[in-house]
Amino acid sequence: MLLDTASLYFRAYFGVPDSVRAPDGTPVNAVRGLLDFITRLVQDHHPDDLVACWDADWRPQWRVDLIPSYKAHRVAAETPEGPDEEETPDTLAPQVPIIAAVLDALGIARVGVEGYEADDVIGTLTGAASGPVDIITGDRDLYQLVDDARQVRVLYPLKGVGSLQVTDEAWLREKYGVDGSGYVDLALLRGDPSDGLPGVPGIGEKTAAKLLDAYGDLAGIMAAVDDPRSKLTPSQRKRLDESRAYVAVAPTVVRVASDVALPDFDPALPAEPLDPETLDALAARWGLQNALHRLLVTLGK
Repeated sequence: MLLDTASLYFRAYFGVPDSVRAPDGTPVNAVRGLLDFITRLVQDHHPDDLVACWDADWRPQWRVDLIPSYKAHRVAAETPEGPDEEETPDTLAPQVPIIAAVLDALGIARVGVEGYEADDVIGTLTGAASGPVDIITGDRDLYQLVDDARQVRVLYPLKGVGSLQVTDEAWLREKYGVDGSGYVDLALLRGDPSDGLPGVPGIGEKTAAKLLDAYGDLAGIMAAVDDPRSKLTPSQRKRLDESRAYVAVAPTVVRVASDVALPDFDPALPAEPLDPETLDALAARWGLQNALHRLLVTLGK
């Protein structure tokens, strides 16, 4: 089980009231919510391994170099010698180090790599997996990893994590007309304002799906632009032709990396805390005793 951790703690932050606070009054709604999410996921799905994948760099420079608008609208402050600061609610940002410390004390593997997003860690771990993989995320970008033959699916939270949309190839074909491997082409043609991806003007989701159905993949579509016998409309041909520079680099930006050099770590779900003393201190300081008790009971079963 691979957690898109930031996606989940953002959901926890907005789903749990900020009246949930530590003894000193600090909001800990994202921390509490994420712990409860993990408890429910372990209860419902019983994973052998669980990795909290981490955004060591939420906006890697190598993606920005190719498409400068990539996530540009989410930059709160530019940092010359490291990742730019992401725009984050004032009361969420201080909770992220707490989440990291609690996961580390629990012994739940937390893996991030400098220069890469959590999606890239997830892509690399998925590619290396020898058994079934469940990816927990509220980010549709990871639909590209769905692969029935390898038993890779995305579980997309609809309400908390008690109600999850099971995204497999049949669901993708019914919803978008593509399978996992075709989702990258669909996404880059359609664009994604939330990630600053412009897409090809005039080609929305339905048109992109129709073009992929007709021509197979992005390369087939671009070959059709150069084929006067193809059945592209004049406006489609013109817009795709004018978007060649974008289409040439977008696959590298949209496709998650599969070859990230990962650190050594133990993905096994812990039955007991790795560092009980530190965990007790964190629980007391941040008022997490009940949430951690529920999680530890579940881990110990």
